[in-house]
Amino acid sequence: RCCNMQLFYLLLLLGSCLAKRQDRGHFDNRIVGGETAEVGFAPYQVSLQYELAAHNCGGAILNAQWIITAAHCVAHFPPERVIVIVGTNQYEQPGAVHHTAQIFVHGSYDKPDMHNDIALLKLQQNITFNALTQPIDLPVAPLQEPAEIVLTGWGAREPNGESIKQLQKLSMRFVNLADCMDIFNHTKSLGVGHICTYSKEGAGGCHGDSGGPLVSNGRLVGLVNWGYPCAKGLPDVQANVYYFLDWIRRTMSGNSKCGN
Repeated sequence: RCCNMQLFYLLLLLGSCLAKRQDRGHFDNRIVGGETAEVGFAPYQVSLQYELAAHNCGGAILNAQWIITAAHCVAHFPPERVIVIVGTNQYEQPGAVHHTAQIFVHGSYDKPDMHNDIALLKLQQNITFNALTQPIDLPVAPLQEPAEIVLTGWGAREPNGESIKQLQKLSMRFVNLADCMDIFNHTKSLGVGHICTYSKEGAGGCHGDSGGPLVSNGRLVGLVNWGYPCAKGLPDVQANVYYFLDWIRRTMSGNSKCGN
């Protein structure tokens, strides 16, 4: 515990560039330091594309009709623009292609800034499950240290690189919110609706596709939200799926009116 705190405060000094809020455009959303995932490793993983063969964001399958992702991936697009690719480790070679019927963005997305960055997509047709296409379970309890987390996505292996064709995976460690708030100088862009993670390999910020799934013990615990590419080695900030369970269940049961 003592060593961890020393590491955190060292990272805080290295991250002095975070004292002022930066625009989302300055954030990165790519896996750095990951490795190629074996076929079938993350059958819940999806690629969100605004045109076929052009990967934009990640997401996860919740059931045959619903996909979960980050709100900033879909908030400004009509449903007909968002294509969902499932059942593949290569986003240019879909196992199946699905079209979006409705987009449900959290009603308090970006209120305050960078908060409630979560959305659900309802598909036009049900997904057919097979060995390469499966749903992921939702969490049943909050994350606790020292939780091990796996992030998957099609991000680049280095900052400013192109998206890689093969699905990548990266092992990460949970950082409790109090320590994360200290590291980020108590930025208003971080709160109880977030979890923080860092890579054991020290790969730093820039991890993972936006909206991409973070899984611990077979359950979806986070969705990639934001990170600072200027501060390699600092934690990344993810939507806390457990925090949003009530909203997810209400939306999927048809009790929410916040759809596009």
